[in-house]
Amino acid sequence: MRDQYKHNIDTDISITYIVTSKRLTLIASLGVTIGIAIFIFMNCMTAGFTQKSNAMIFNNTPHIRVYEEDQISKPLFKNNDTNMLNLISNPKIVPRSNRIIDPERIVALLKSQPEVTVVTPQIAVNIFYNSGMSLITGNASGVGIMEADQMFAIRSTMVEGKMEDLEVFPNGILLGVGVASKMNVKTGDNISITSSRNITKVMKVAGLFKTKNSLTDKTKSYISIHSAQQLMREGASYVTDINVDVVDFNKAADYSTRFSALTGYKAEDWKAANETLVSAANMRSVLVSAISLSILLVAGFGIYNILNMTISQKINDIAILKAMGFQSSDVIRIFVLQGALIGLMGILAGLLLAILLVFLTSRIYLGGDIGYFPIVFDTYIFIKGSLFGLFITLLAGYLPARKAANVDPVSIFRK
Repeated sequence: MRDQYKHNIDTDISITYIVTSKRLTLIASLGVTIGIAIFIFMNCMTAGFTQKSNAMIFNNTPHIRVYEEDQISKPLFKNNDTNMLNLISNPKIVPRSNRIIDPERIVALLKSQPEVTVVTPQIAVNIFYNSGMSLITGNASGVGIMEADQMFAIRSTMVEGKMEDLEVFPNGILLGVGVASKMNVKTGDNISITSSRNITKVMKVAGLFKTKNSLTDKTKSYISIHSAQQLMREGASYVTDINVDVVDFNKAADYSTRFSALTGYKAEDWKAANETLVSAANMRSVLVSAISLSILLVAGFGIYNILNMTISQKINDIAILKAMGFQSSDVIRIFVLQGALIGLMGILAGLLLAILLVFLTSRIYLGGDIGYFPIVFDTYIFIKGSLFGLFITLLAGYLPARKAANVDPVSIFRK
């Protein structure tokens, strides 16, 4: 009963200090509000940038690509003497063919792995698009269109024609809108394409796609694997790449090492294939986290300074409380609770402000390949921001509370 009474007294005293210092309480709460709102807003913005960047990467890049890697030249004679130069035959050994041997066996082997979701063979062909006087450099991907759709969501990018027509027309081609615009062609028109091996083939435009990546839309097209084999003057077993998607794309680097050992070919994960973009995303994440964390820490220092000021102003009250029998733990509880209440008010207001900022920002249309501003409403970030803000406010309340707990009432009364 006495413990409950003390608890109620501690709470009443904390609330009284808050009510009697309305202006200071408002300033401290406002600092926490701004700190929490900016912390959540900037982290949601970073998550949106990362999500947008990954979406643009995965429009054209599989989680893992299996292919025949060029072999770097090795010394003609192995030399154990470090002071002597190794004799190298030529700067680089280029394989006669970049084909994958027995691709059907490797596809079946990869599909049998539990973490694999989609496997599709591909033939990459460098080509020239020809229509009248127009001549455009680009690249065509020879794919099984239904399997490729599972990996790259091609159907969702179609703006004209039907993706399935690529299987209906033996000489069908799906063009990026940028290529079609430059060549002034539409669905149903005929164009000719010429491969790097000087093979020309007349193709019928089965549809147009738009990936929201202008560089891709101005160069890329999809054709059937059979057409790609003809352009490369190769047989029915010719395949240059095997694309693999896994359950968790963040673990692609770990899987790629195992797949390389499993297949005997180079397995490159999407992060290795896009090192510059990934490094830029990591740098952006570190920078935004540092800025938002700094703002939140500044808000915590605001609570610390205000509680320090309160303790200095109420030093006589603290001495009286201790003389009446309040323990050091009771005094600590009073000021920690005061800091927590200020923090909770700031956190609740900060959450509302963050929701408003995220909503308004998501309505900003940037145009181009980006569209609307890339920001996401991530519940995890809101929870993390709230918990982190509460931790900082509790810490900011505890440090000055220890100072109050060490007050000696006798020395105060003598003064």
